[in-house]
Formats: sequence, structure tokens, C-alpha cells
Amino acid sequence: MRRAAEVWPLRPTVRYARTLAEALRAETIGGVIMLLATVAALIWANVSYDSYEALRTTTVGPAELHLDMELYKWAQNGLLTIFFFVAGLEVKEEFVHGELANLRKAALPIIAAVSGMVVPAIVYLAVSWGAENAARGWAIPTATDIAFALAVLAVTASAMPAALRAFLLTCAVVDDLGAITIIAIFYTDHLAVVMLLIGVALLALYGVLQRRRVRSLWVHLPLAVLTWYFIEASGVHATVAGVALGLLTRVTIDGDEDSSPAERADHYVRPFSAGFAVPVFAFLSAGVRLDGNSLSMIFSDRVVLGVMAGLVLGKFLGVFGGSWLSVRLGLARLSEELRWRDMAAVSLLGGIGFTVSLLIGDLAFGADQSRTTAVTTGILAASLVASVLAAVLLHVRVRKRRNGLDDV
Repeated sequence: MRRAAEVWPLRPTVRYARTLAEALRAETIGGVIMLLATVAALIWANVSYDSYEALRTTTVGPAELHLDMELYKWAQNGLLTIFFFVAGLEVKEEFVHGELANLRKAALPIIAAVSGMVVPAIVYLAVSWGAENAARGWAIPTATDIAFALAVLAVTASAMPAALRAFLLTCAVVDDLGAITIIAIFYTDHLAVVMLLIGVALLALYGVLQRRRVRSLWVHLPLAVLTWYFIEASGVHATVAGVALGLLTRVTIDGDEDSSPAERADHYVRPFSAGFAVPVFAFLSAGVRLDGNSLSMIFSDRVVLGVMAGLVLGKFLGVFGGSWLSVRLGLARLSEELRWRDMAAVSLLGGIGFTVSLLIGDLAFGADQSRTTAVTTGILAASLVASVLAAVLLHVRVRKRRNGLDDV
């Protein structure tokens, strides 16, 4: 992670470059840890599913505050809030110092991210049309897992131009913002207006304190916890509180500071998010029985087929097609360092849905355990297929570039 003293003397563009590099390193490590957690969950669930399920459904928390939730719900509503707080910090950093600060540079990843959400949803609906309650899951293939995607890119294509990594990171950040918006709007079944208004008021207070340069952790931390509680109690998914707090955190540096509040928060929170919060969520969400019945549903359940087609095919068509069309129409510009075959390879990485896809899958079909299990299996299978295809294409691109064959 960054040291605050190293950040201060640098110009915003240089500081952003360091932020990008360090984000890549942290998310790569987080991707590896999350992969290990997923494998551990699959092994445990297939060796002793009853004990795994007993752990997932263990209820903890004070009932008086209506926080007596099962462990996997704590992972969804609590730990993923931390993940989305870091995502909110990334979005804010991108808007102020990164690719999104320049509209012309931002156009390509923004259009790619938006079309990379719309097209998978259309593909999903087309494939799953007619299946019972299929429409509930339209948003499942719209998400990209930034940790896994960056891990695959780092492992298989570290020699590729930095512009490709910047495109993927920016696209994934916009994707995260879109995903949390979808969760807030479409997956809120009941709404306690008073609780929501209190939560919004607390968010506003947090933003005012940031603007007034109040720096005490002992002010901001209790305020953040209270905001999380009231947003959670309102019926809106608690992860919305996380991304909102991240977006409201100040990213500019005052003259008497070595680093901004966002940089300090990122410095301390990101390791916890990447090394604990997200892996624990993966461990408590990915444990499914890989027996004949669940595997057969991959090829027979139209909802699962829709999820897989949306992630593997829809994400590729959306990200690559949106990028190509925006350049052809003059709405965006492709970096001189990149070729369209590079973009095709990295577009496949968008099909690694995992974290947010698992969350939306549970929100969509949580009441139907068999459907949720099948969808989880489909997400894992699609993410694996997208990872392998992208890794192969990226490896080919790296080899051709080294051999001077990168003319297209």
C-alpha cells in the first residue's frame, strides 16, 4: 500500500498512476485469496454439505436491533459493504484524478461498461424467456468481478500495455457503480421510509464533515456504522451505504496533509476488504454440491443457461461491441498502445461475474434454494470459462507482441 509521505509531492496524474498500480497489486492478491476461499468452500460443501450449510446459516447478532442474521447474510450485508466502500473510493478517485476526469478518455470505458451491462441482460432474457420467475435474475450477468479479472490479467498478461489495465480497471469501477444502482432500485422489496431518511441524513452529515475537513476517525467511523445500520434497516441493501460513503469521502489533499482522507481510508481498509471481507463472502456463498443433479441443471435450466450466456457471450459482445461502435462513431478514442485484438481478449474478462453476480443471484432467487444453487453453479462455471478463454487470448497477444506481430 501507499505511504502518505510518498504521495504528497506528486502531481495528481502521477499520484493516480501510483494508485492504479497499487490497486492492481492489491486486487491481484485479493483475487488469489478469493479463489482459494472458493475452492475451500466447494471442497467442504462436497465432503460434508450439512456441516457447511450449518455454518452458513448460523444466526448471530442482537435480536433487539433486528441484527440477528445468518452468517452468509452478514457476509452479504456487512462484509460486502466494506468491499463497496472501497469501490466507492475508486470511483471518486477516477472522477477526480483518473480516466473519468477527462471526458474524452473516459468515454471508451464508460460506454463499454454500460453496454457491457445492457447486452448481457438482453442475452439473459432472450435465453431464459418463458422460464418461471426468470425475469428476477436479469441483472445477474451484468456484473464484473474486478479482483478476479485483474488477477487473470496480471498473471497471464503482465507485459501488456498499461492502457489495457487502465481500461479494465475503469470499466470495472463504472460496472460496480452500475451494479450497486441496480441493487438499490430493483432489489429493494420493502422500504421503511423513516429509516431511509435517517440514513440519508447521516450520509449528508458525513459529506458535510468531509467538506469541513473534520479528520477524526472517532467521528467518521461511528457515523459510518450508524449510516450502515439505518440503510440496512430501511430495506435498501446495506452495500448502497458503503458505495455512498466512499463517493462522499474527500480525495483532494490540503496543504497541511500528506494524503487525502480517501487515500488514508484506502490504505487501511483495502487490505481488510481484499484479504478478509470478500474471501469470507466467497467462502460462504460459493459452496454448492457438484453432483449430477446440479451439473445437469447447467444444461437444462434456462435461467442458468441465461446467466452463463449473459456472462460469457453477453459481456464480450457488450464490452467489445460497445468499445468498437463508440470508436467508429467518433464518440471515443482507442489508445495508440492498444489493438482491437487486445480489446477482444480483455472484453472476455468481463464475463468473470462472481462476487456481485453471486450477491444479485441470491437477492433474485434466495427464496428458491434449488434455483439459487443452480445459479451459483452457473456463475462459477461461466466465470471459469471466461477466465480460461481470456487467459488463452491474452497469452497469444503477449507472444505476438513480443514477436512484433501486433499490427492489428
